[in-house]
Amino acid sequence: MIDNLRQHIINRVGKKPDNLEHVLDHFEEFSGERGQHLLVQGDVCKHVYYIAAGCIQVYIIDRQGQESTREFYVEDQWVTDIFGFQNQLPANESIKCVEACRLLRIHYDSFQLLSQQAPQFAAIYKEILEVSYNNTVYRVNALTAMNALERIRWLMENKPKIMTRLSSKLIASYLGISPETMTRLKSKL
Repeated sequence: MIDNLRQHIINRVGKKPDNLEHVLDHFEEFSGERGQHLLVQGDVCKHVYYIAAGCIQVYIIDRQGQESTREFYVEDQWVTDIFGFQNQLPANESIKCVEACRLLRIHYDSFQLLSQQAPQFAAIYKEILEVSYNNTVYRVNALTAMNALERIRWLMENKPKIMTRLSSKLIASYLGISPETMTRLKSKL
C-alpha cells in the first residue's frame, strides 16, 4: 500500500521529493471493514486517510434522520473532515467505509509536523483542499439546477463507477432524491 502513496505523491509533486521516505514513515496502514465508521459526527477528527482500495462515504444525518451524502471517495483519493481536522473541533459529518477499505492514515500531530518540515507535503494538502472544495461546490451547483432524472444522467456521465459500485439507496442519498425515485427513474434510462 505504501507504494501506492509513494507514487501518488511523486505524481502530485512531479518528481521524487528528497524527504519522501521521511513523509511516508508517518503513515500507518489501516483496514476498514464495510460499514465501519472512521469518524462519527460530533467526534474530533484525528486522521487524514489516503485510500489505496475501497470506497468511503462522507455524510450527515439530516433533521429527518436521513443520511445526506456529501461525497464518495475511492482509490487514489484523500478523505477527512477538513474543517474539523484543521481546527480540532467536533466533526459536522461522518465518514464511513461503504466497501472494505485498505487505507493509509496520518495522525493530526504527525501531519502538523510534516506540514512544517516538508513544504511539498503542505502543498499536496493544499491541493487536496482545493480539489475537495471545487468538487463539492461544482456538484451542489450543478445538481441544484437539475431534476431527478437529469441528476442520474449527470452521475452516469461524470462518475460512472459509482453507479455500478454502490446501492441505489446510497446513490439516491448523494443525488438528493428518494430511493424510490432513484429506482423508478433508473428503469427509464
